[in-house]
Amino acid sequence: MIVDDEPLAREGMELLVKEAGFLDLRASCSNAIEANRVLAEQPIDLIFLDIQMPRIRGIDFLKSLEMENRPLVIITTAYPHYALEGFELNVLDYLLKPITLERFLKAVNRAREAVLPENYFFIKTHNGYEKILHQEILFIEASQNYSIIHTPRGRFMTLTALRAIEEQLPSTGFLRVHKSYIVSIDKIQALSGNELTIDKYKVPFGKNYKDPLMKIIDSRLIRK
Repeated sequence: MIVDDEPLAREGMELLVKEAGFLDLRASCSNAIEANRVLAEQPIDLIFLDIQMPRIRGIDFLKSLEMENRPLVIITTAYPHYALEGFELNVLDYLLKPITLERFLKAVNRAREAVLPENYFFIKTHNGYEKILHQEILFIEASQNYSIIHTPRGRFMTLTALRAIEEQLPSTGFLRVHKSYIVSIDKIQALSGNELTIDKYKVPFGKNYKDPLMKIIDSRLIRK
């Protein structure tokens, strides 16, 4: 959400938001009262907040918000002397107008890291440590004392137990389909007999794990 009383400043911020590519602009407000109304109506993750505005200053509006439920705030202003007060209120960043695209991207990338949940973990391998992104996982296989994580860039073997890895994964994106296999739901391409097709692999699923799998498939099934 953008909060700025100057129309040209709002237009400039809207262009920067669009150029960033990953931000979803929910509202562009000309004053703090409009912004407060938006916050009451919908969840907002990030506010670009001007300082000098009529009726209620940006700083005063910021003070009125409960810290526990407050969105992340990036101050946008032409006045550098407000920086200390802003950081005392725990703002994420402080952008001085005119705002360059490079500086804007630096600020919003910090915001993205703060808002998004962690989407990776590290495992210990025989070569050291490997970072595994959730979205690159095809499936994970237990093999004796090891777990093998299959990804498009290769297989990664670790002494970490399958259950320990499962606890690091979001339950909405992954499913245990066998005592020895966890699969990425989005990577399932086909099901036939007691096997799943994922990429070039055939992954077995056990009868004790069939019901949750079929519920997911049934929820996406196109019927006549």
